[in-house]
Amino acid sequence: MLFDLLPPALAGLILESLKQTATMVVVAALLSTLIGLPLGILLVATEPGHILERPVFNRVIGTVVNLVRSTPFIILMVAIIPFTRLIVGTTVGTWAAVVPLTVAITPLFARLAEAAMREVDRGLIEAAESMGATPFQIITKVLVPEALPGIVAGQTVTLVSLIGYSAMAGTVGGGGLGDLGIRFGYQRFMPEVMLAVVIILVVIVQSVQVLGDWAARAVNHRIARRRKLA
Repeated sequence: MLFDLLPPALAGLILESLKQTATMVVVAALLSTLIGLPLGILLVATEPGHILERPVFNRVIGTVVNLVRSTPFIILMVAIIPFTRLIVGTTVGTWAAVVPLTVAITPLFARLAEAAMREVDRGLIEAAESMGATPFQIITKVLVPEALPGIVAGQTVTLVSLIGYSAMAGTVGGGGLGDLGIRFGYQRFMPEVMLAVVIILVVIVQSVQVLGDWAARAVNHRIARRRKLA
């Protein structure tokens, strides 16, 4: 075991840091999905020629998404400090890191969800419209279900990016594995701690990628079977 090579006190610190990283990633992932998926739907549905055509609105939210995506995460964390303090009452710690993580990763997931929904056959949408389906029904019964494999794959990419962001957040007071690696591995010249942090992060990322790929394939197979039965 990796922890057997470290003193018990350090092993305990690593476990606590792993818990903090898991909290940051899981909470930020859930929030980014709840916000990013509707945002991605709006980006698709309000574009010219689509079911909720609103060119000006589409351009505005697209610009906002691009502005957030183009801002480096470290700069974004500093820039929204007042907002973070307003939401959680502090700018240091695991829960304080969740706010900038969510703000940073939501536009990425929104764009990935948008790209997945753009791949949906327009013939399916037109067929639903011809049968009198409302925009809400088209979104919930056609657009999102048909794009689900791509959305799941996008969520996997989002989670991997989020893990990297969480390690970065740790370097500026967010806690977690990144904070542990900097404080002990770098500042205290303990390469074994840095190595342990890197190995844990690699294992987490690889596990997320494998599970995400499996989930995307499973969803895709279910959709294919549904089409055959139809």
